Amino acid sequence: MSLAARLRPIRLVAFDVDGVLTDGSLYLSDSGEEFKRFNSLDGHGLKMLQASGVELAIITGRQSQCVTLRAANLGVRHVRQGVENKLAAMQALLADLHLTPQAAAFMGDDVIDLPTMRHVGVAFSVPGAPQLVRDRAHYVSQHAAGCGAVREVCELIMAAQGTLDAQLAPYLNG
Repeated sequence: MSLAARLRPIRLVAFDVDGVLTDGSLYLSDSGEEFKRFNSLDGHGLKMLQASGVELAIITGRQSQCVTLRAANLGVRHVRQGVENKLAAMQALLADLHLTPQAAAFMGDDVIDLPTMRHVGVAFSVPGAPQLVRDRAHYVSQHAAGCGAVREVCELIMAAQGTLDAQLAPYLNG
């Protein structure tokens, strides 16, 4: 099955955070406060994808207030942090949304993400992921994690679903 054919039925895309929405670096202050750097291009891609009718989710093993704040800023309603079993979290989310695994995609970057990546209809990864992970992805972004990889995936999905032009039209026709 072609990638475009796999992308057409996607109604939910879930993203890992560290190494996908960020470059994977963890910044910790002396007081233990955690900082993350998010990319604004990725953020706008997520907003456009959501506006096109695709649900968004974050499933991450770490717990961080900055992820809560970023998700709220982007309007991501499904946020699962501190998750030890990402596959179980994805399965519960699919059940809550009454979706099949084939209607979902997941973007991960490490071996902990493989069970979830193998469960969904489309698995995405990033160039910096271990070869084992990249080999099991349906698509590996050209852009690095935290540097437009998420935007690339969002646009790829919208292009396959025929919604990208409508999302870009307000910026091109104004």
